[in-house]
Amino acid sequence: MSENNEEKKEQKAEDKTAAQKNEAESTAKENQSSEKKADSEKKPEPAAPKTDLELANDKIADLEKQVADLTKDRDSYKDQFLRRVADFDNYRKRMIQEKQDAFDYANTNLLKDLLDSLDNFDRTVEAAKTATDAKSVADGISIINKSLVSMLENKYNLVAYGKAGEEFNPDEHEAISSVKGSVAEPVLKEVYLKGYKLKDRVIRHAKVMVTMPDGTVKAEDKKEPESKADGKSDKDSEKK
Repeated sequence: MSENNEEKKEQKAEDKTAAQKNEAESTAKENQSSEKKADSEKKPEPAAPKTDLELANDKIADLEKQVADLTKDRDSYKDQFLRRVADFDNYRKRMIQEKQDAFDYANTNLLKDLLDSLDNFDRTVEAAKTATDAKSVADGISIINKSLVSMLENKYNLVAYGKAGEEFNPDEHEAISSVKGSVAEPVLKEVYLKGYKLKDRVIRHAKVMVTMPDGTVKAEDKKEPESKADGKSDKDSEKK
C-alpha cells in the first residue's frame, strides 16, 4: 500500500511538472506572437535625409544612365542609316547598269530580225558573181527589199511616206528645191528621199522638190492634174 501511494505521489508530481512546462511553453509562444505582432504594427523609422554628396552622386548616376541610353540609340540609328545608304547606293548602281544595258542592247530584237535579210543579201551577192542574167539578180534584190519593208512595217510600225502629187507638209517634208506651177497649194513634184515614221512620230523627213502656186489657180478652183500643171509651167518657162 505504501508503495502504491508513493507511485501515485510521484505520478502526480510528474503530471504537475509537465503541466507547468506546457503552460510555460504556451506562455512563451504567446509572448513571441505578441512581440511579432508588435513588430509588424510598429511603424518603420524614417530614413535619414541624404547628404548633398549622396544627392549629387545619384544625379550623376542618373545622367550617366541617360547618356548610355542615348549613346545606344545613336549607335542603332547610325547603323540603320549606314545600311540605308548602302542599300540606296547599290540600288543606284544597279539602275545605272540596267539603264546602260537597255541602251546598249535596245536594238537586239531589231537586229535579229535584220539578220535574215542580211543572209539573203549575202546569197544574192554570191549568186550575182556567176549570174548571166541581170534581171534575176534584180528580182532577187526586189524580193529581199519587199520582205524587209514588210517586216519593218508589220512588226516595228515603221512606215515610209512621200509620193509625188501629195500636199506639202513642212512637219513631214523637207523642201530641197521648188518650182512654180499652176497649183492652188504647194504639192510634191519629186521625192528625192523617202520619209519614215515610227508609229506617229517622224524619224526622218522626206527630202522633196515642191511645186509652189504661181497665182494662176485659186484655192476654190478645181485642181488640175499636176502633170498638166507642170506642163503649163514648163511651157511658160520656155516662153519666158
